[in-house]
Amino acid sequence: MELNLERPLLFFDIESTGLSITTDCIAELCFVQVMPGGEQRIKTWRMKPWDYVLGKQHPIHPAASAVNGLTDDMLADCPRFQDLVDEILPYLKDSDLAGFNSAKFDLPLLAEEFERVRHYLGRDIDIDLHGKKMVDVQTIYHTMEPRNLRSAYRFYCGGEDFENAHTAEADTVATYEVLKGQLDKYPEALKNDVQFLSSFGGRPKTIDYAGRLAIGENGEAVITFGKHKGKTAREVWNTEPSYFAWISQGDFTMDTKRQFELLSQQFVQERKAIRKAEAAKPLEGKAFDDAADLLIRHFGGK
Repeated sequence: MELNLERPLLFFDIESTGLSITTDCIAELCFVQVMPGGEQRIKTWRMKPWDYVLGKQHPIHPAASAVNGLTDDMLADCPRFQDLVDEILPYLKDSDLAGFNSAKFDLPLLAEEFERVRHYLGRDIDIDLHGKKMVDVQTIYHTMEPRNLRSAYRFYCGGEDFENAHTAEADTVATYEVLKGQLDKYPEALKNDVQFLSSFGGRPKTIDYAGRLAIGENGEAVITFGKHKGKTAREVWNTEPSYFAWISQGDFTMDTKRQFELLSQQFVQERKAIRKAEAAKPLEGKAFDDAADLLIRHFGGK
């Protein structure tokens, strides 16, 4: 079954230097952009992982290299993520997103790379990944047939393994084929609609990819960890604003830090708006009488 799309759906996969979103980097990135009507655009980048603090190539962990086959020498002459931003962004601008287990790792790491460029290089990155629909094919698969990508490909795509597993391009193309197979197999359970597929499986509604902030009642941001777990960010900002400074200096992903910063900016603007509204109110009662007396004393008989 071909996908029923109103806008492009961008399948993507990342091969990385390791499994830490906070400290590891993208080494290979593949996009398979499926357009309404079925046309496909495939683009793969290999890139030199970059340590912005030390100003040098970030090494690949041996365990990661054993899985993806990438080595430091293979990537030494590749462009860095920061050099490729202007090529990567156009694919993301008007697309919804899809991947295999991408909501938990690939998407947060992609967001982290953008935040590094924003933070360390001062670039204005005009993209909001949080505002996009995200179809995680693994979530559908594990809900319907709990296993992994290779098993999913065998199950939905004819019983054979796909070639070059654990290369970004092969995994991304396989993920696209698996989603189409899922739609064929579960026509009663699944709708051929990105909005439905992106919410399938009931993933928790988090504000940052690390899940430190969740969306609570009335759309309020709620802190999900530590001493303020269960409190709204607004409540903590009002009672302990230094907590937000602690987050900005702590061992958190840059995406988490940015979401706390955006909330702080929102609360500051709200407080300014309240003060401005209060200042514009007409004086009443005793306050009005006191102001009148002050004016009379000041101007006297002038």
